[in-house]
Amino acid sequence: MSREDLKKKLTSVQYEVTQKNGTEPPFRNEYWNTFEEGIYVDIISGKPLFSSKDKYDAGCGWPSFTKPIHEEEISEKEDRSHFMVRTEVRSKEADSHLGHVFDDGPGPTKLRYCINSAALRFIPVENLEEEGYGKYKKIF
Repeated sequence: MSREDLKKKLTSVQYEVTQKNGTEPPFRNEYWNTFEEGIYVDIISGKPLFSSKDKYDAGCGWPSFTKPIHEEEISEKEDRSHFMVRTEVRSKEADSHLGHVFDDGPGPTKLRYCINSAALRFIPVENLEEEGYGKYKKIF
């Protein structure tokens, strides 16, 4: 999808986050405090990325997960912006910025995938079948 098409499809915040490596405000984003059952998919490609089963309240103000549904759907790269070294998380297919992963999460992985809501679309478990994600019902 071209940049122009993305600008038409996405909100300004979604575009800033996914295409310009932006960050939405903590505690003022759509999914930071959402804990109903379902999956989170890439806002651009629709690929399943995270499950509510792996979501937890990290107290940081963004959705936090212990692991992705499919590790092959994300990529990680070193991020040296903002005078620090972090690991950026990107969606593999759409190459969109999702957020960052840190090693201060709960066991057993000790990982915290800190993800921008603007990069995600939440699909409640009761809508999985009609949205074409029926095979993920088994998670719940």
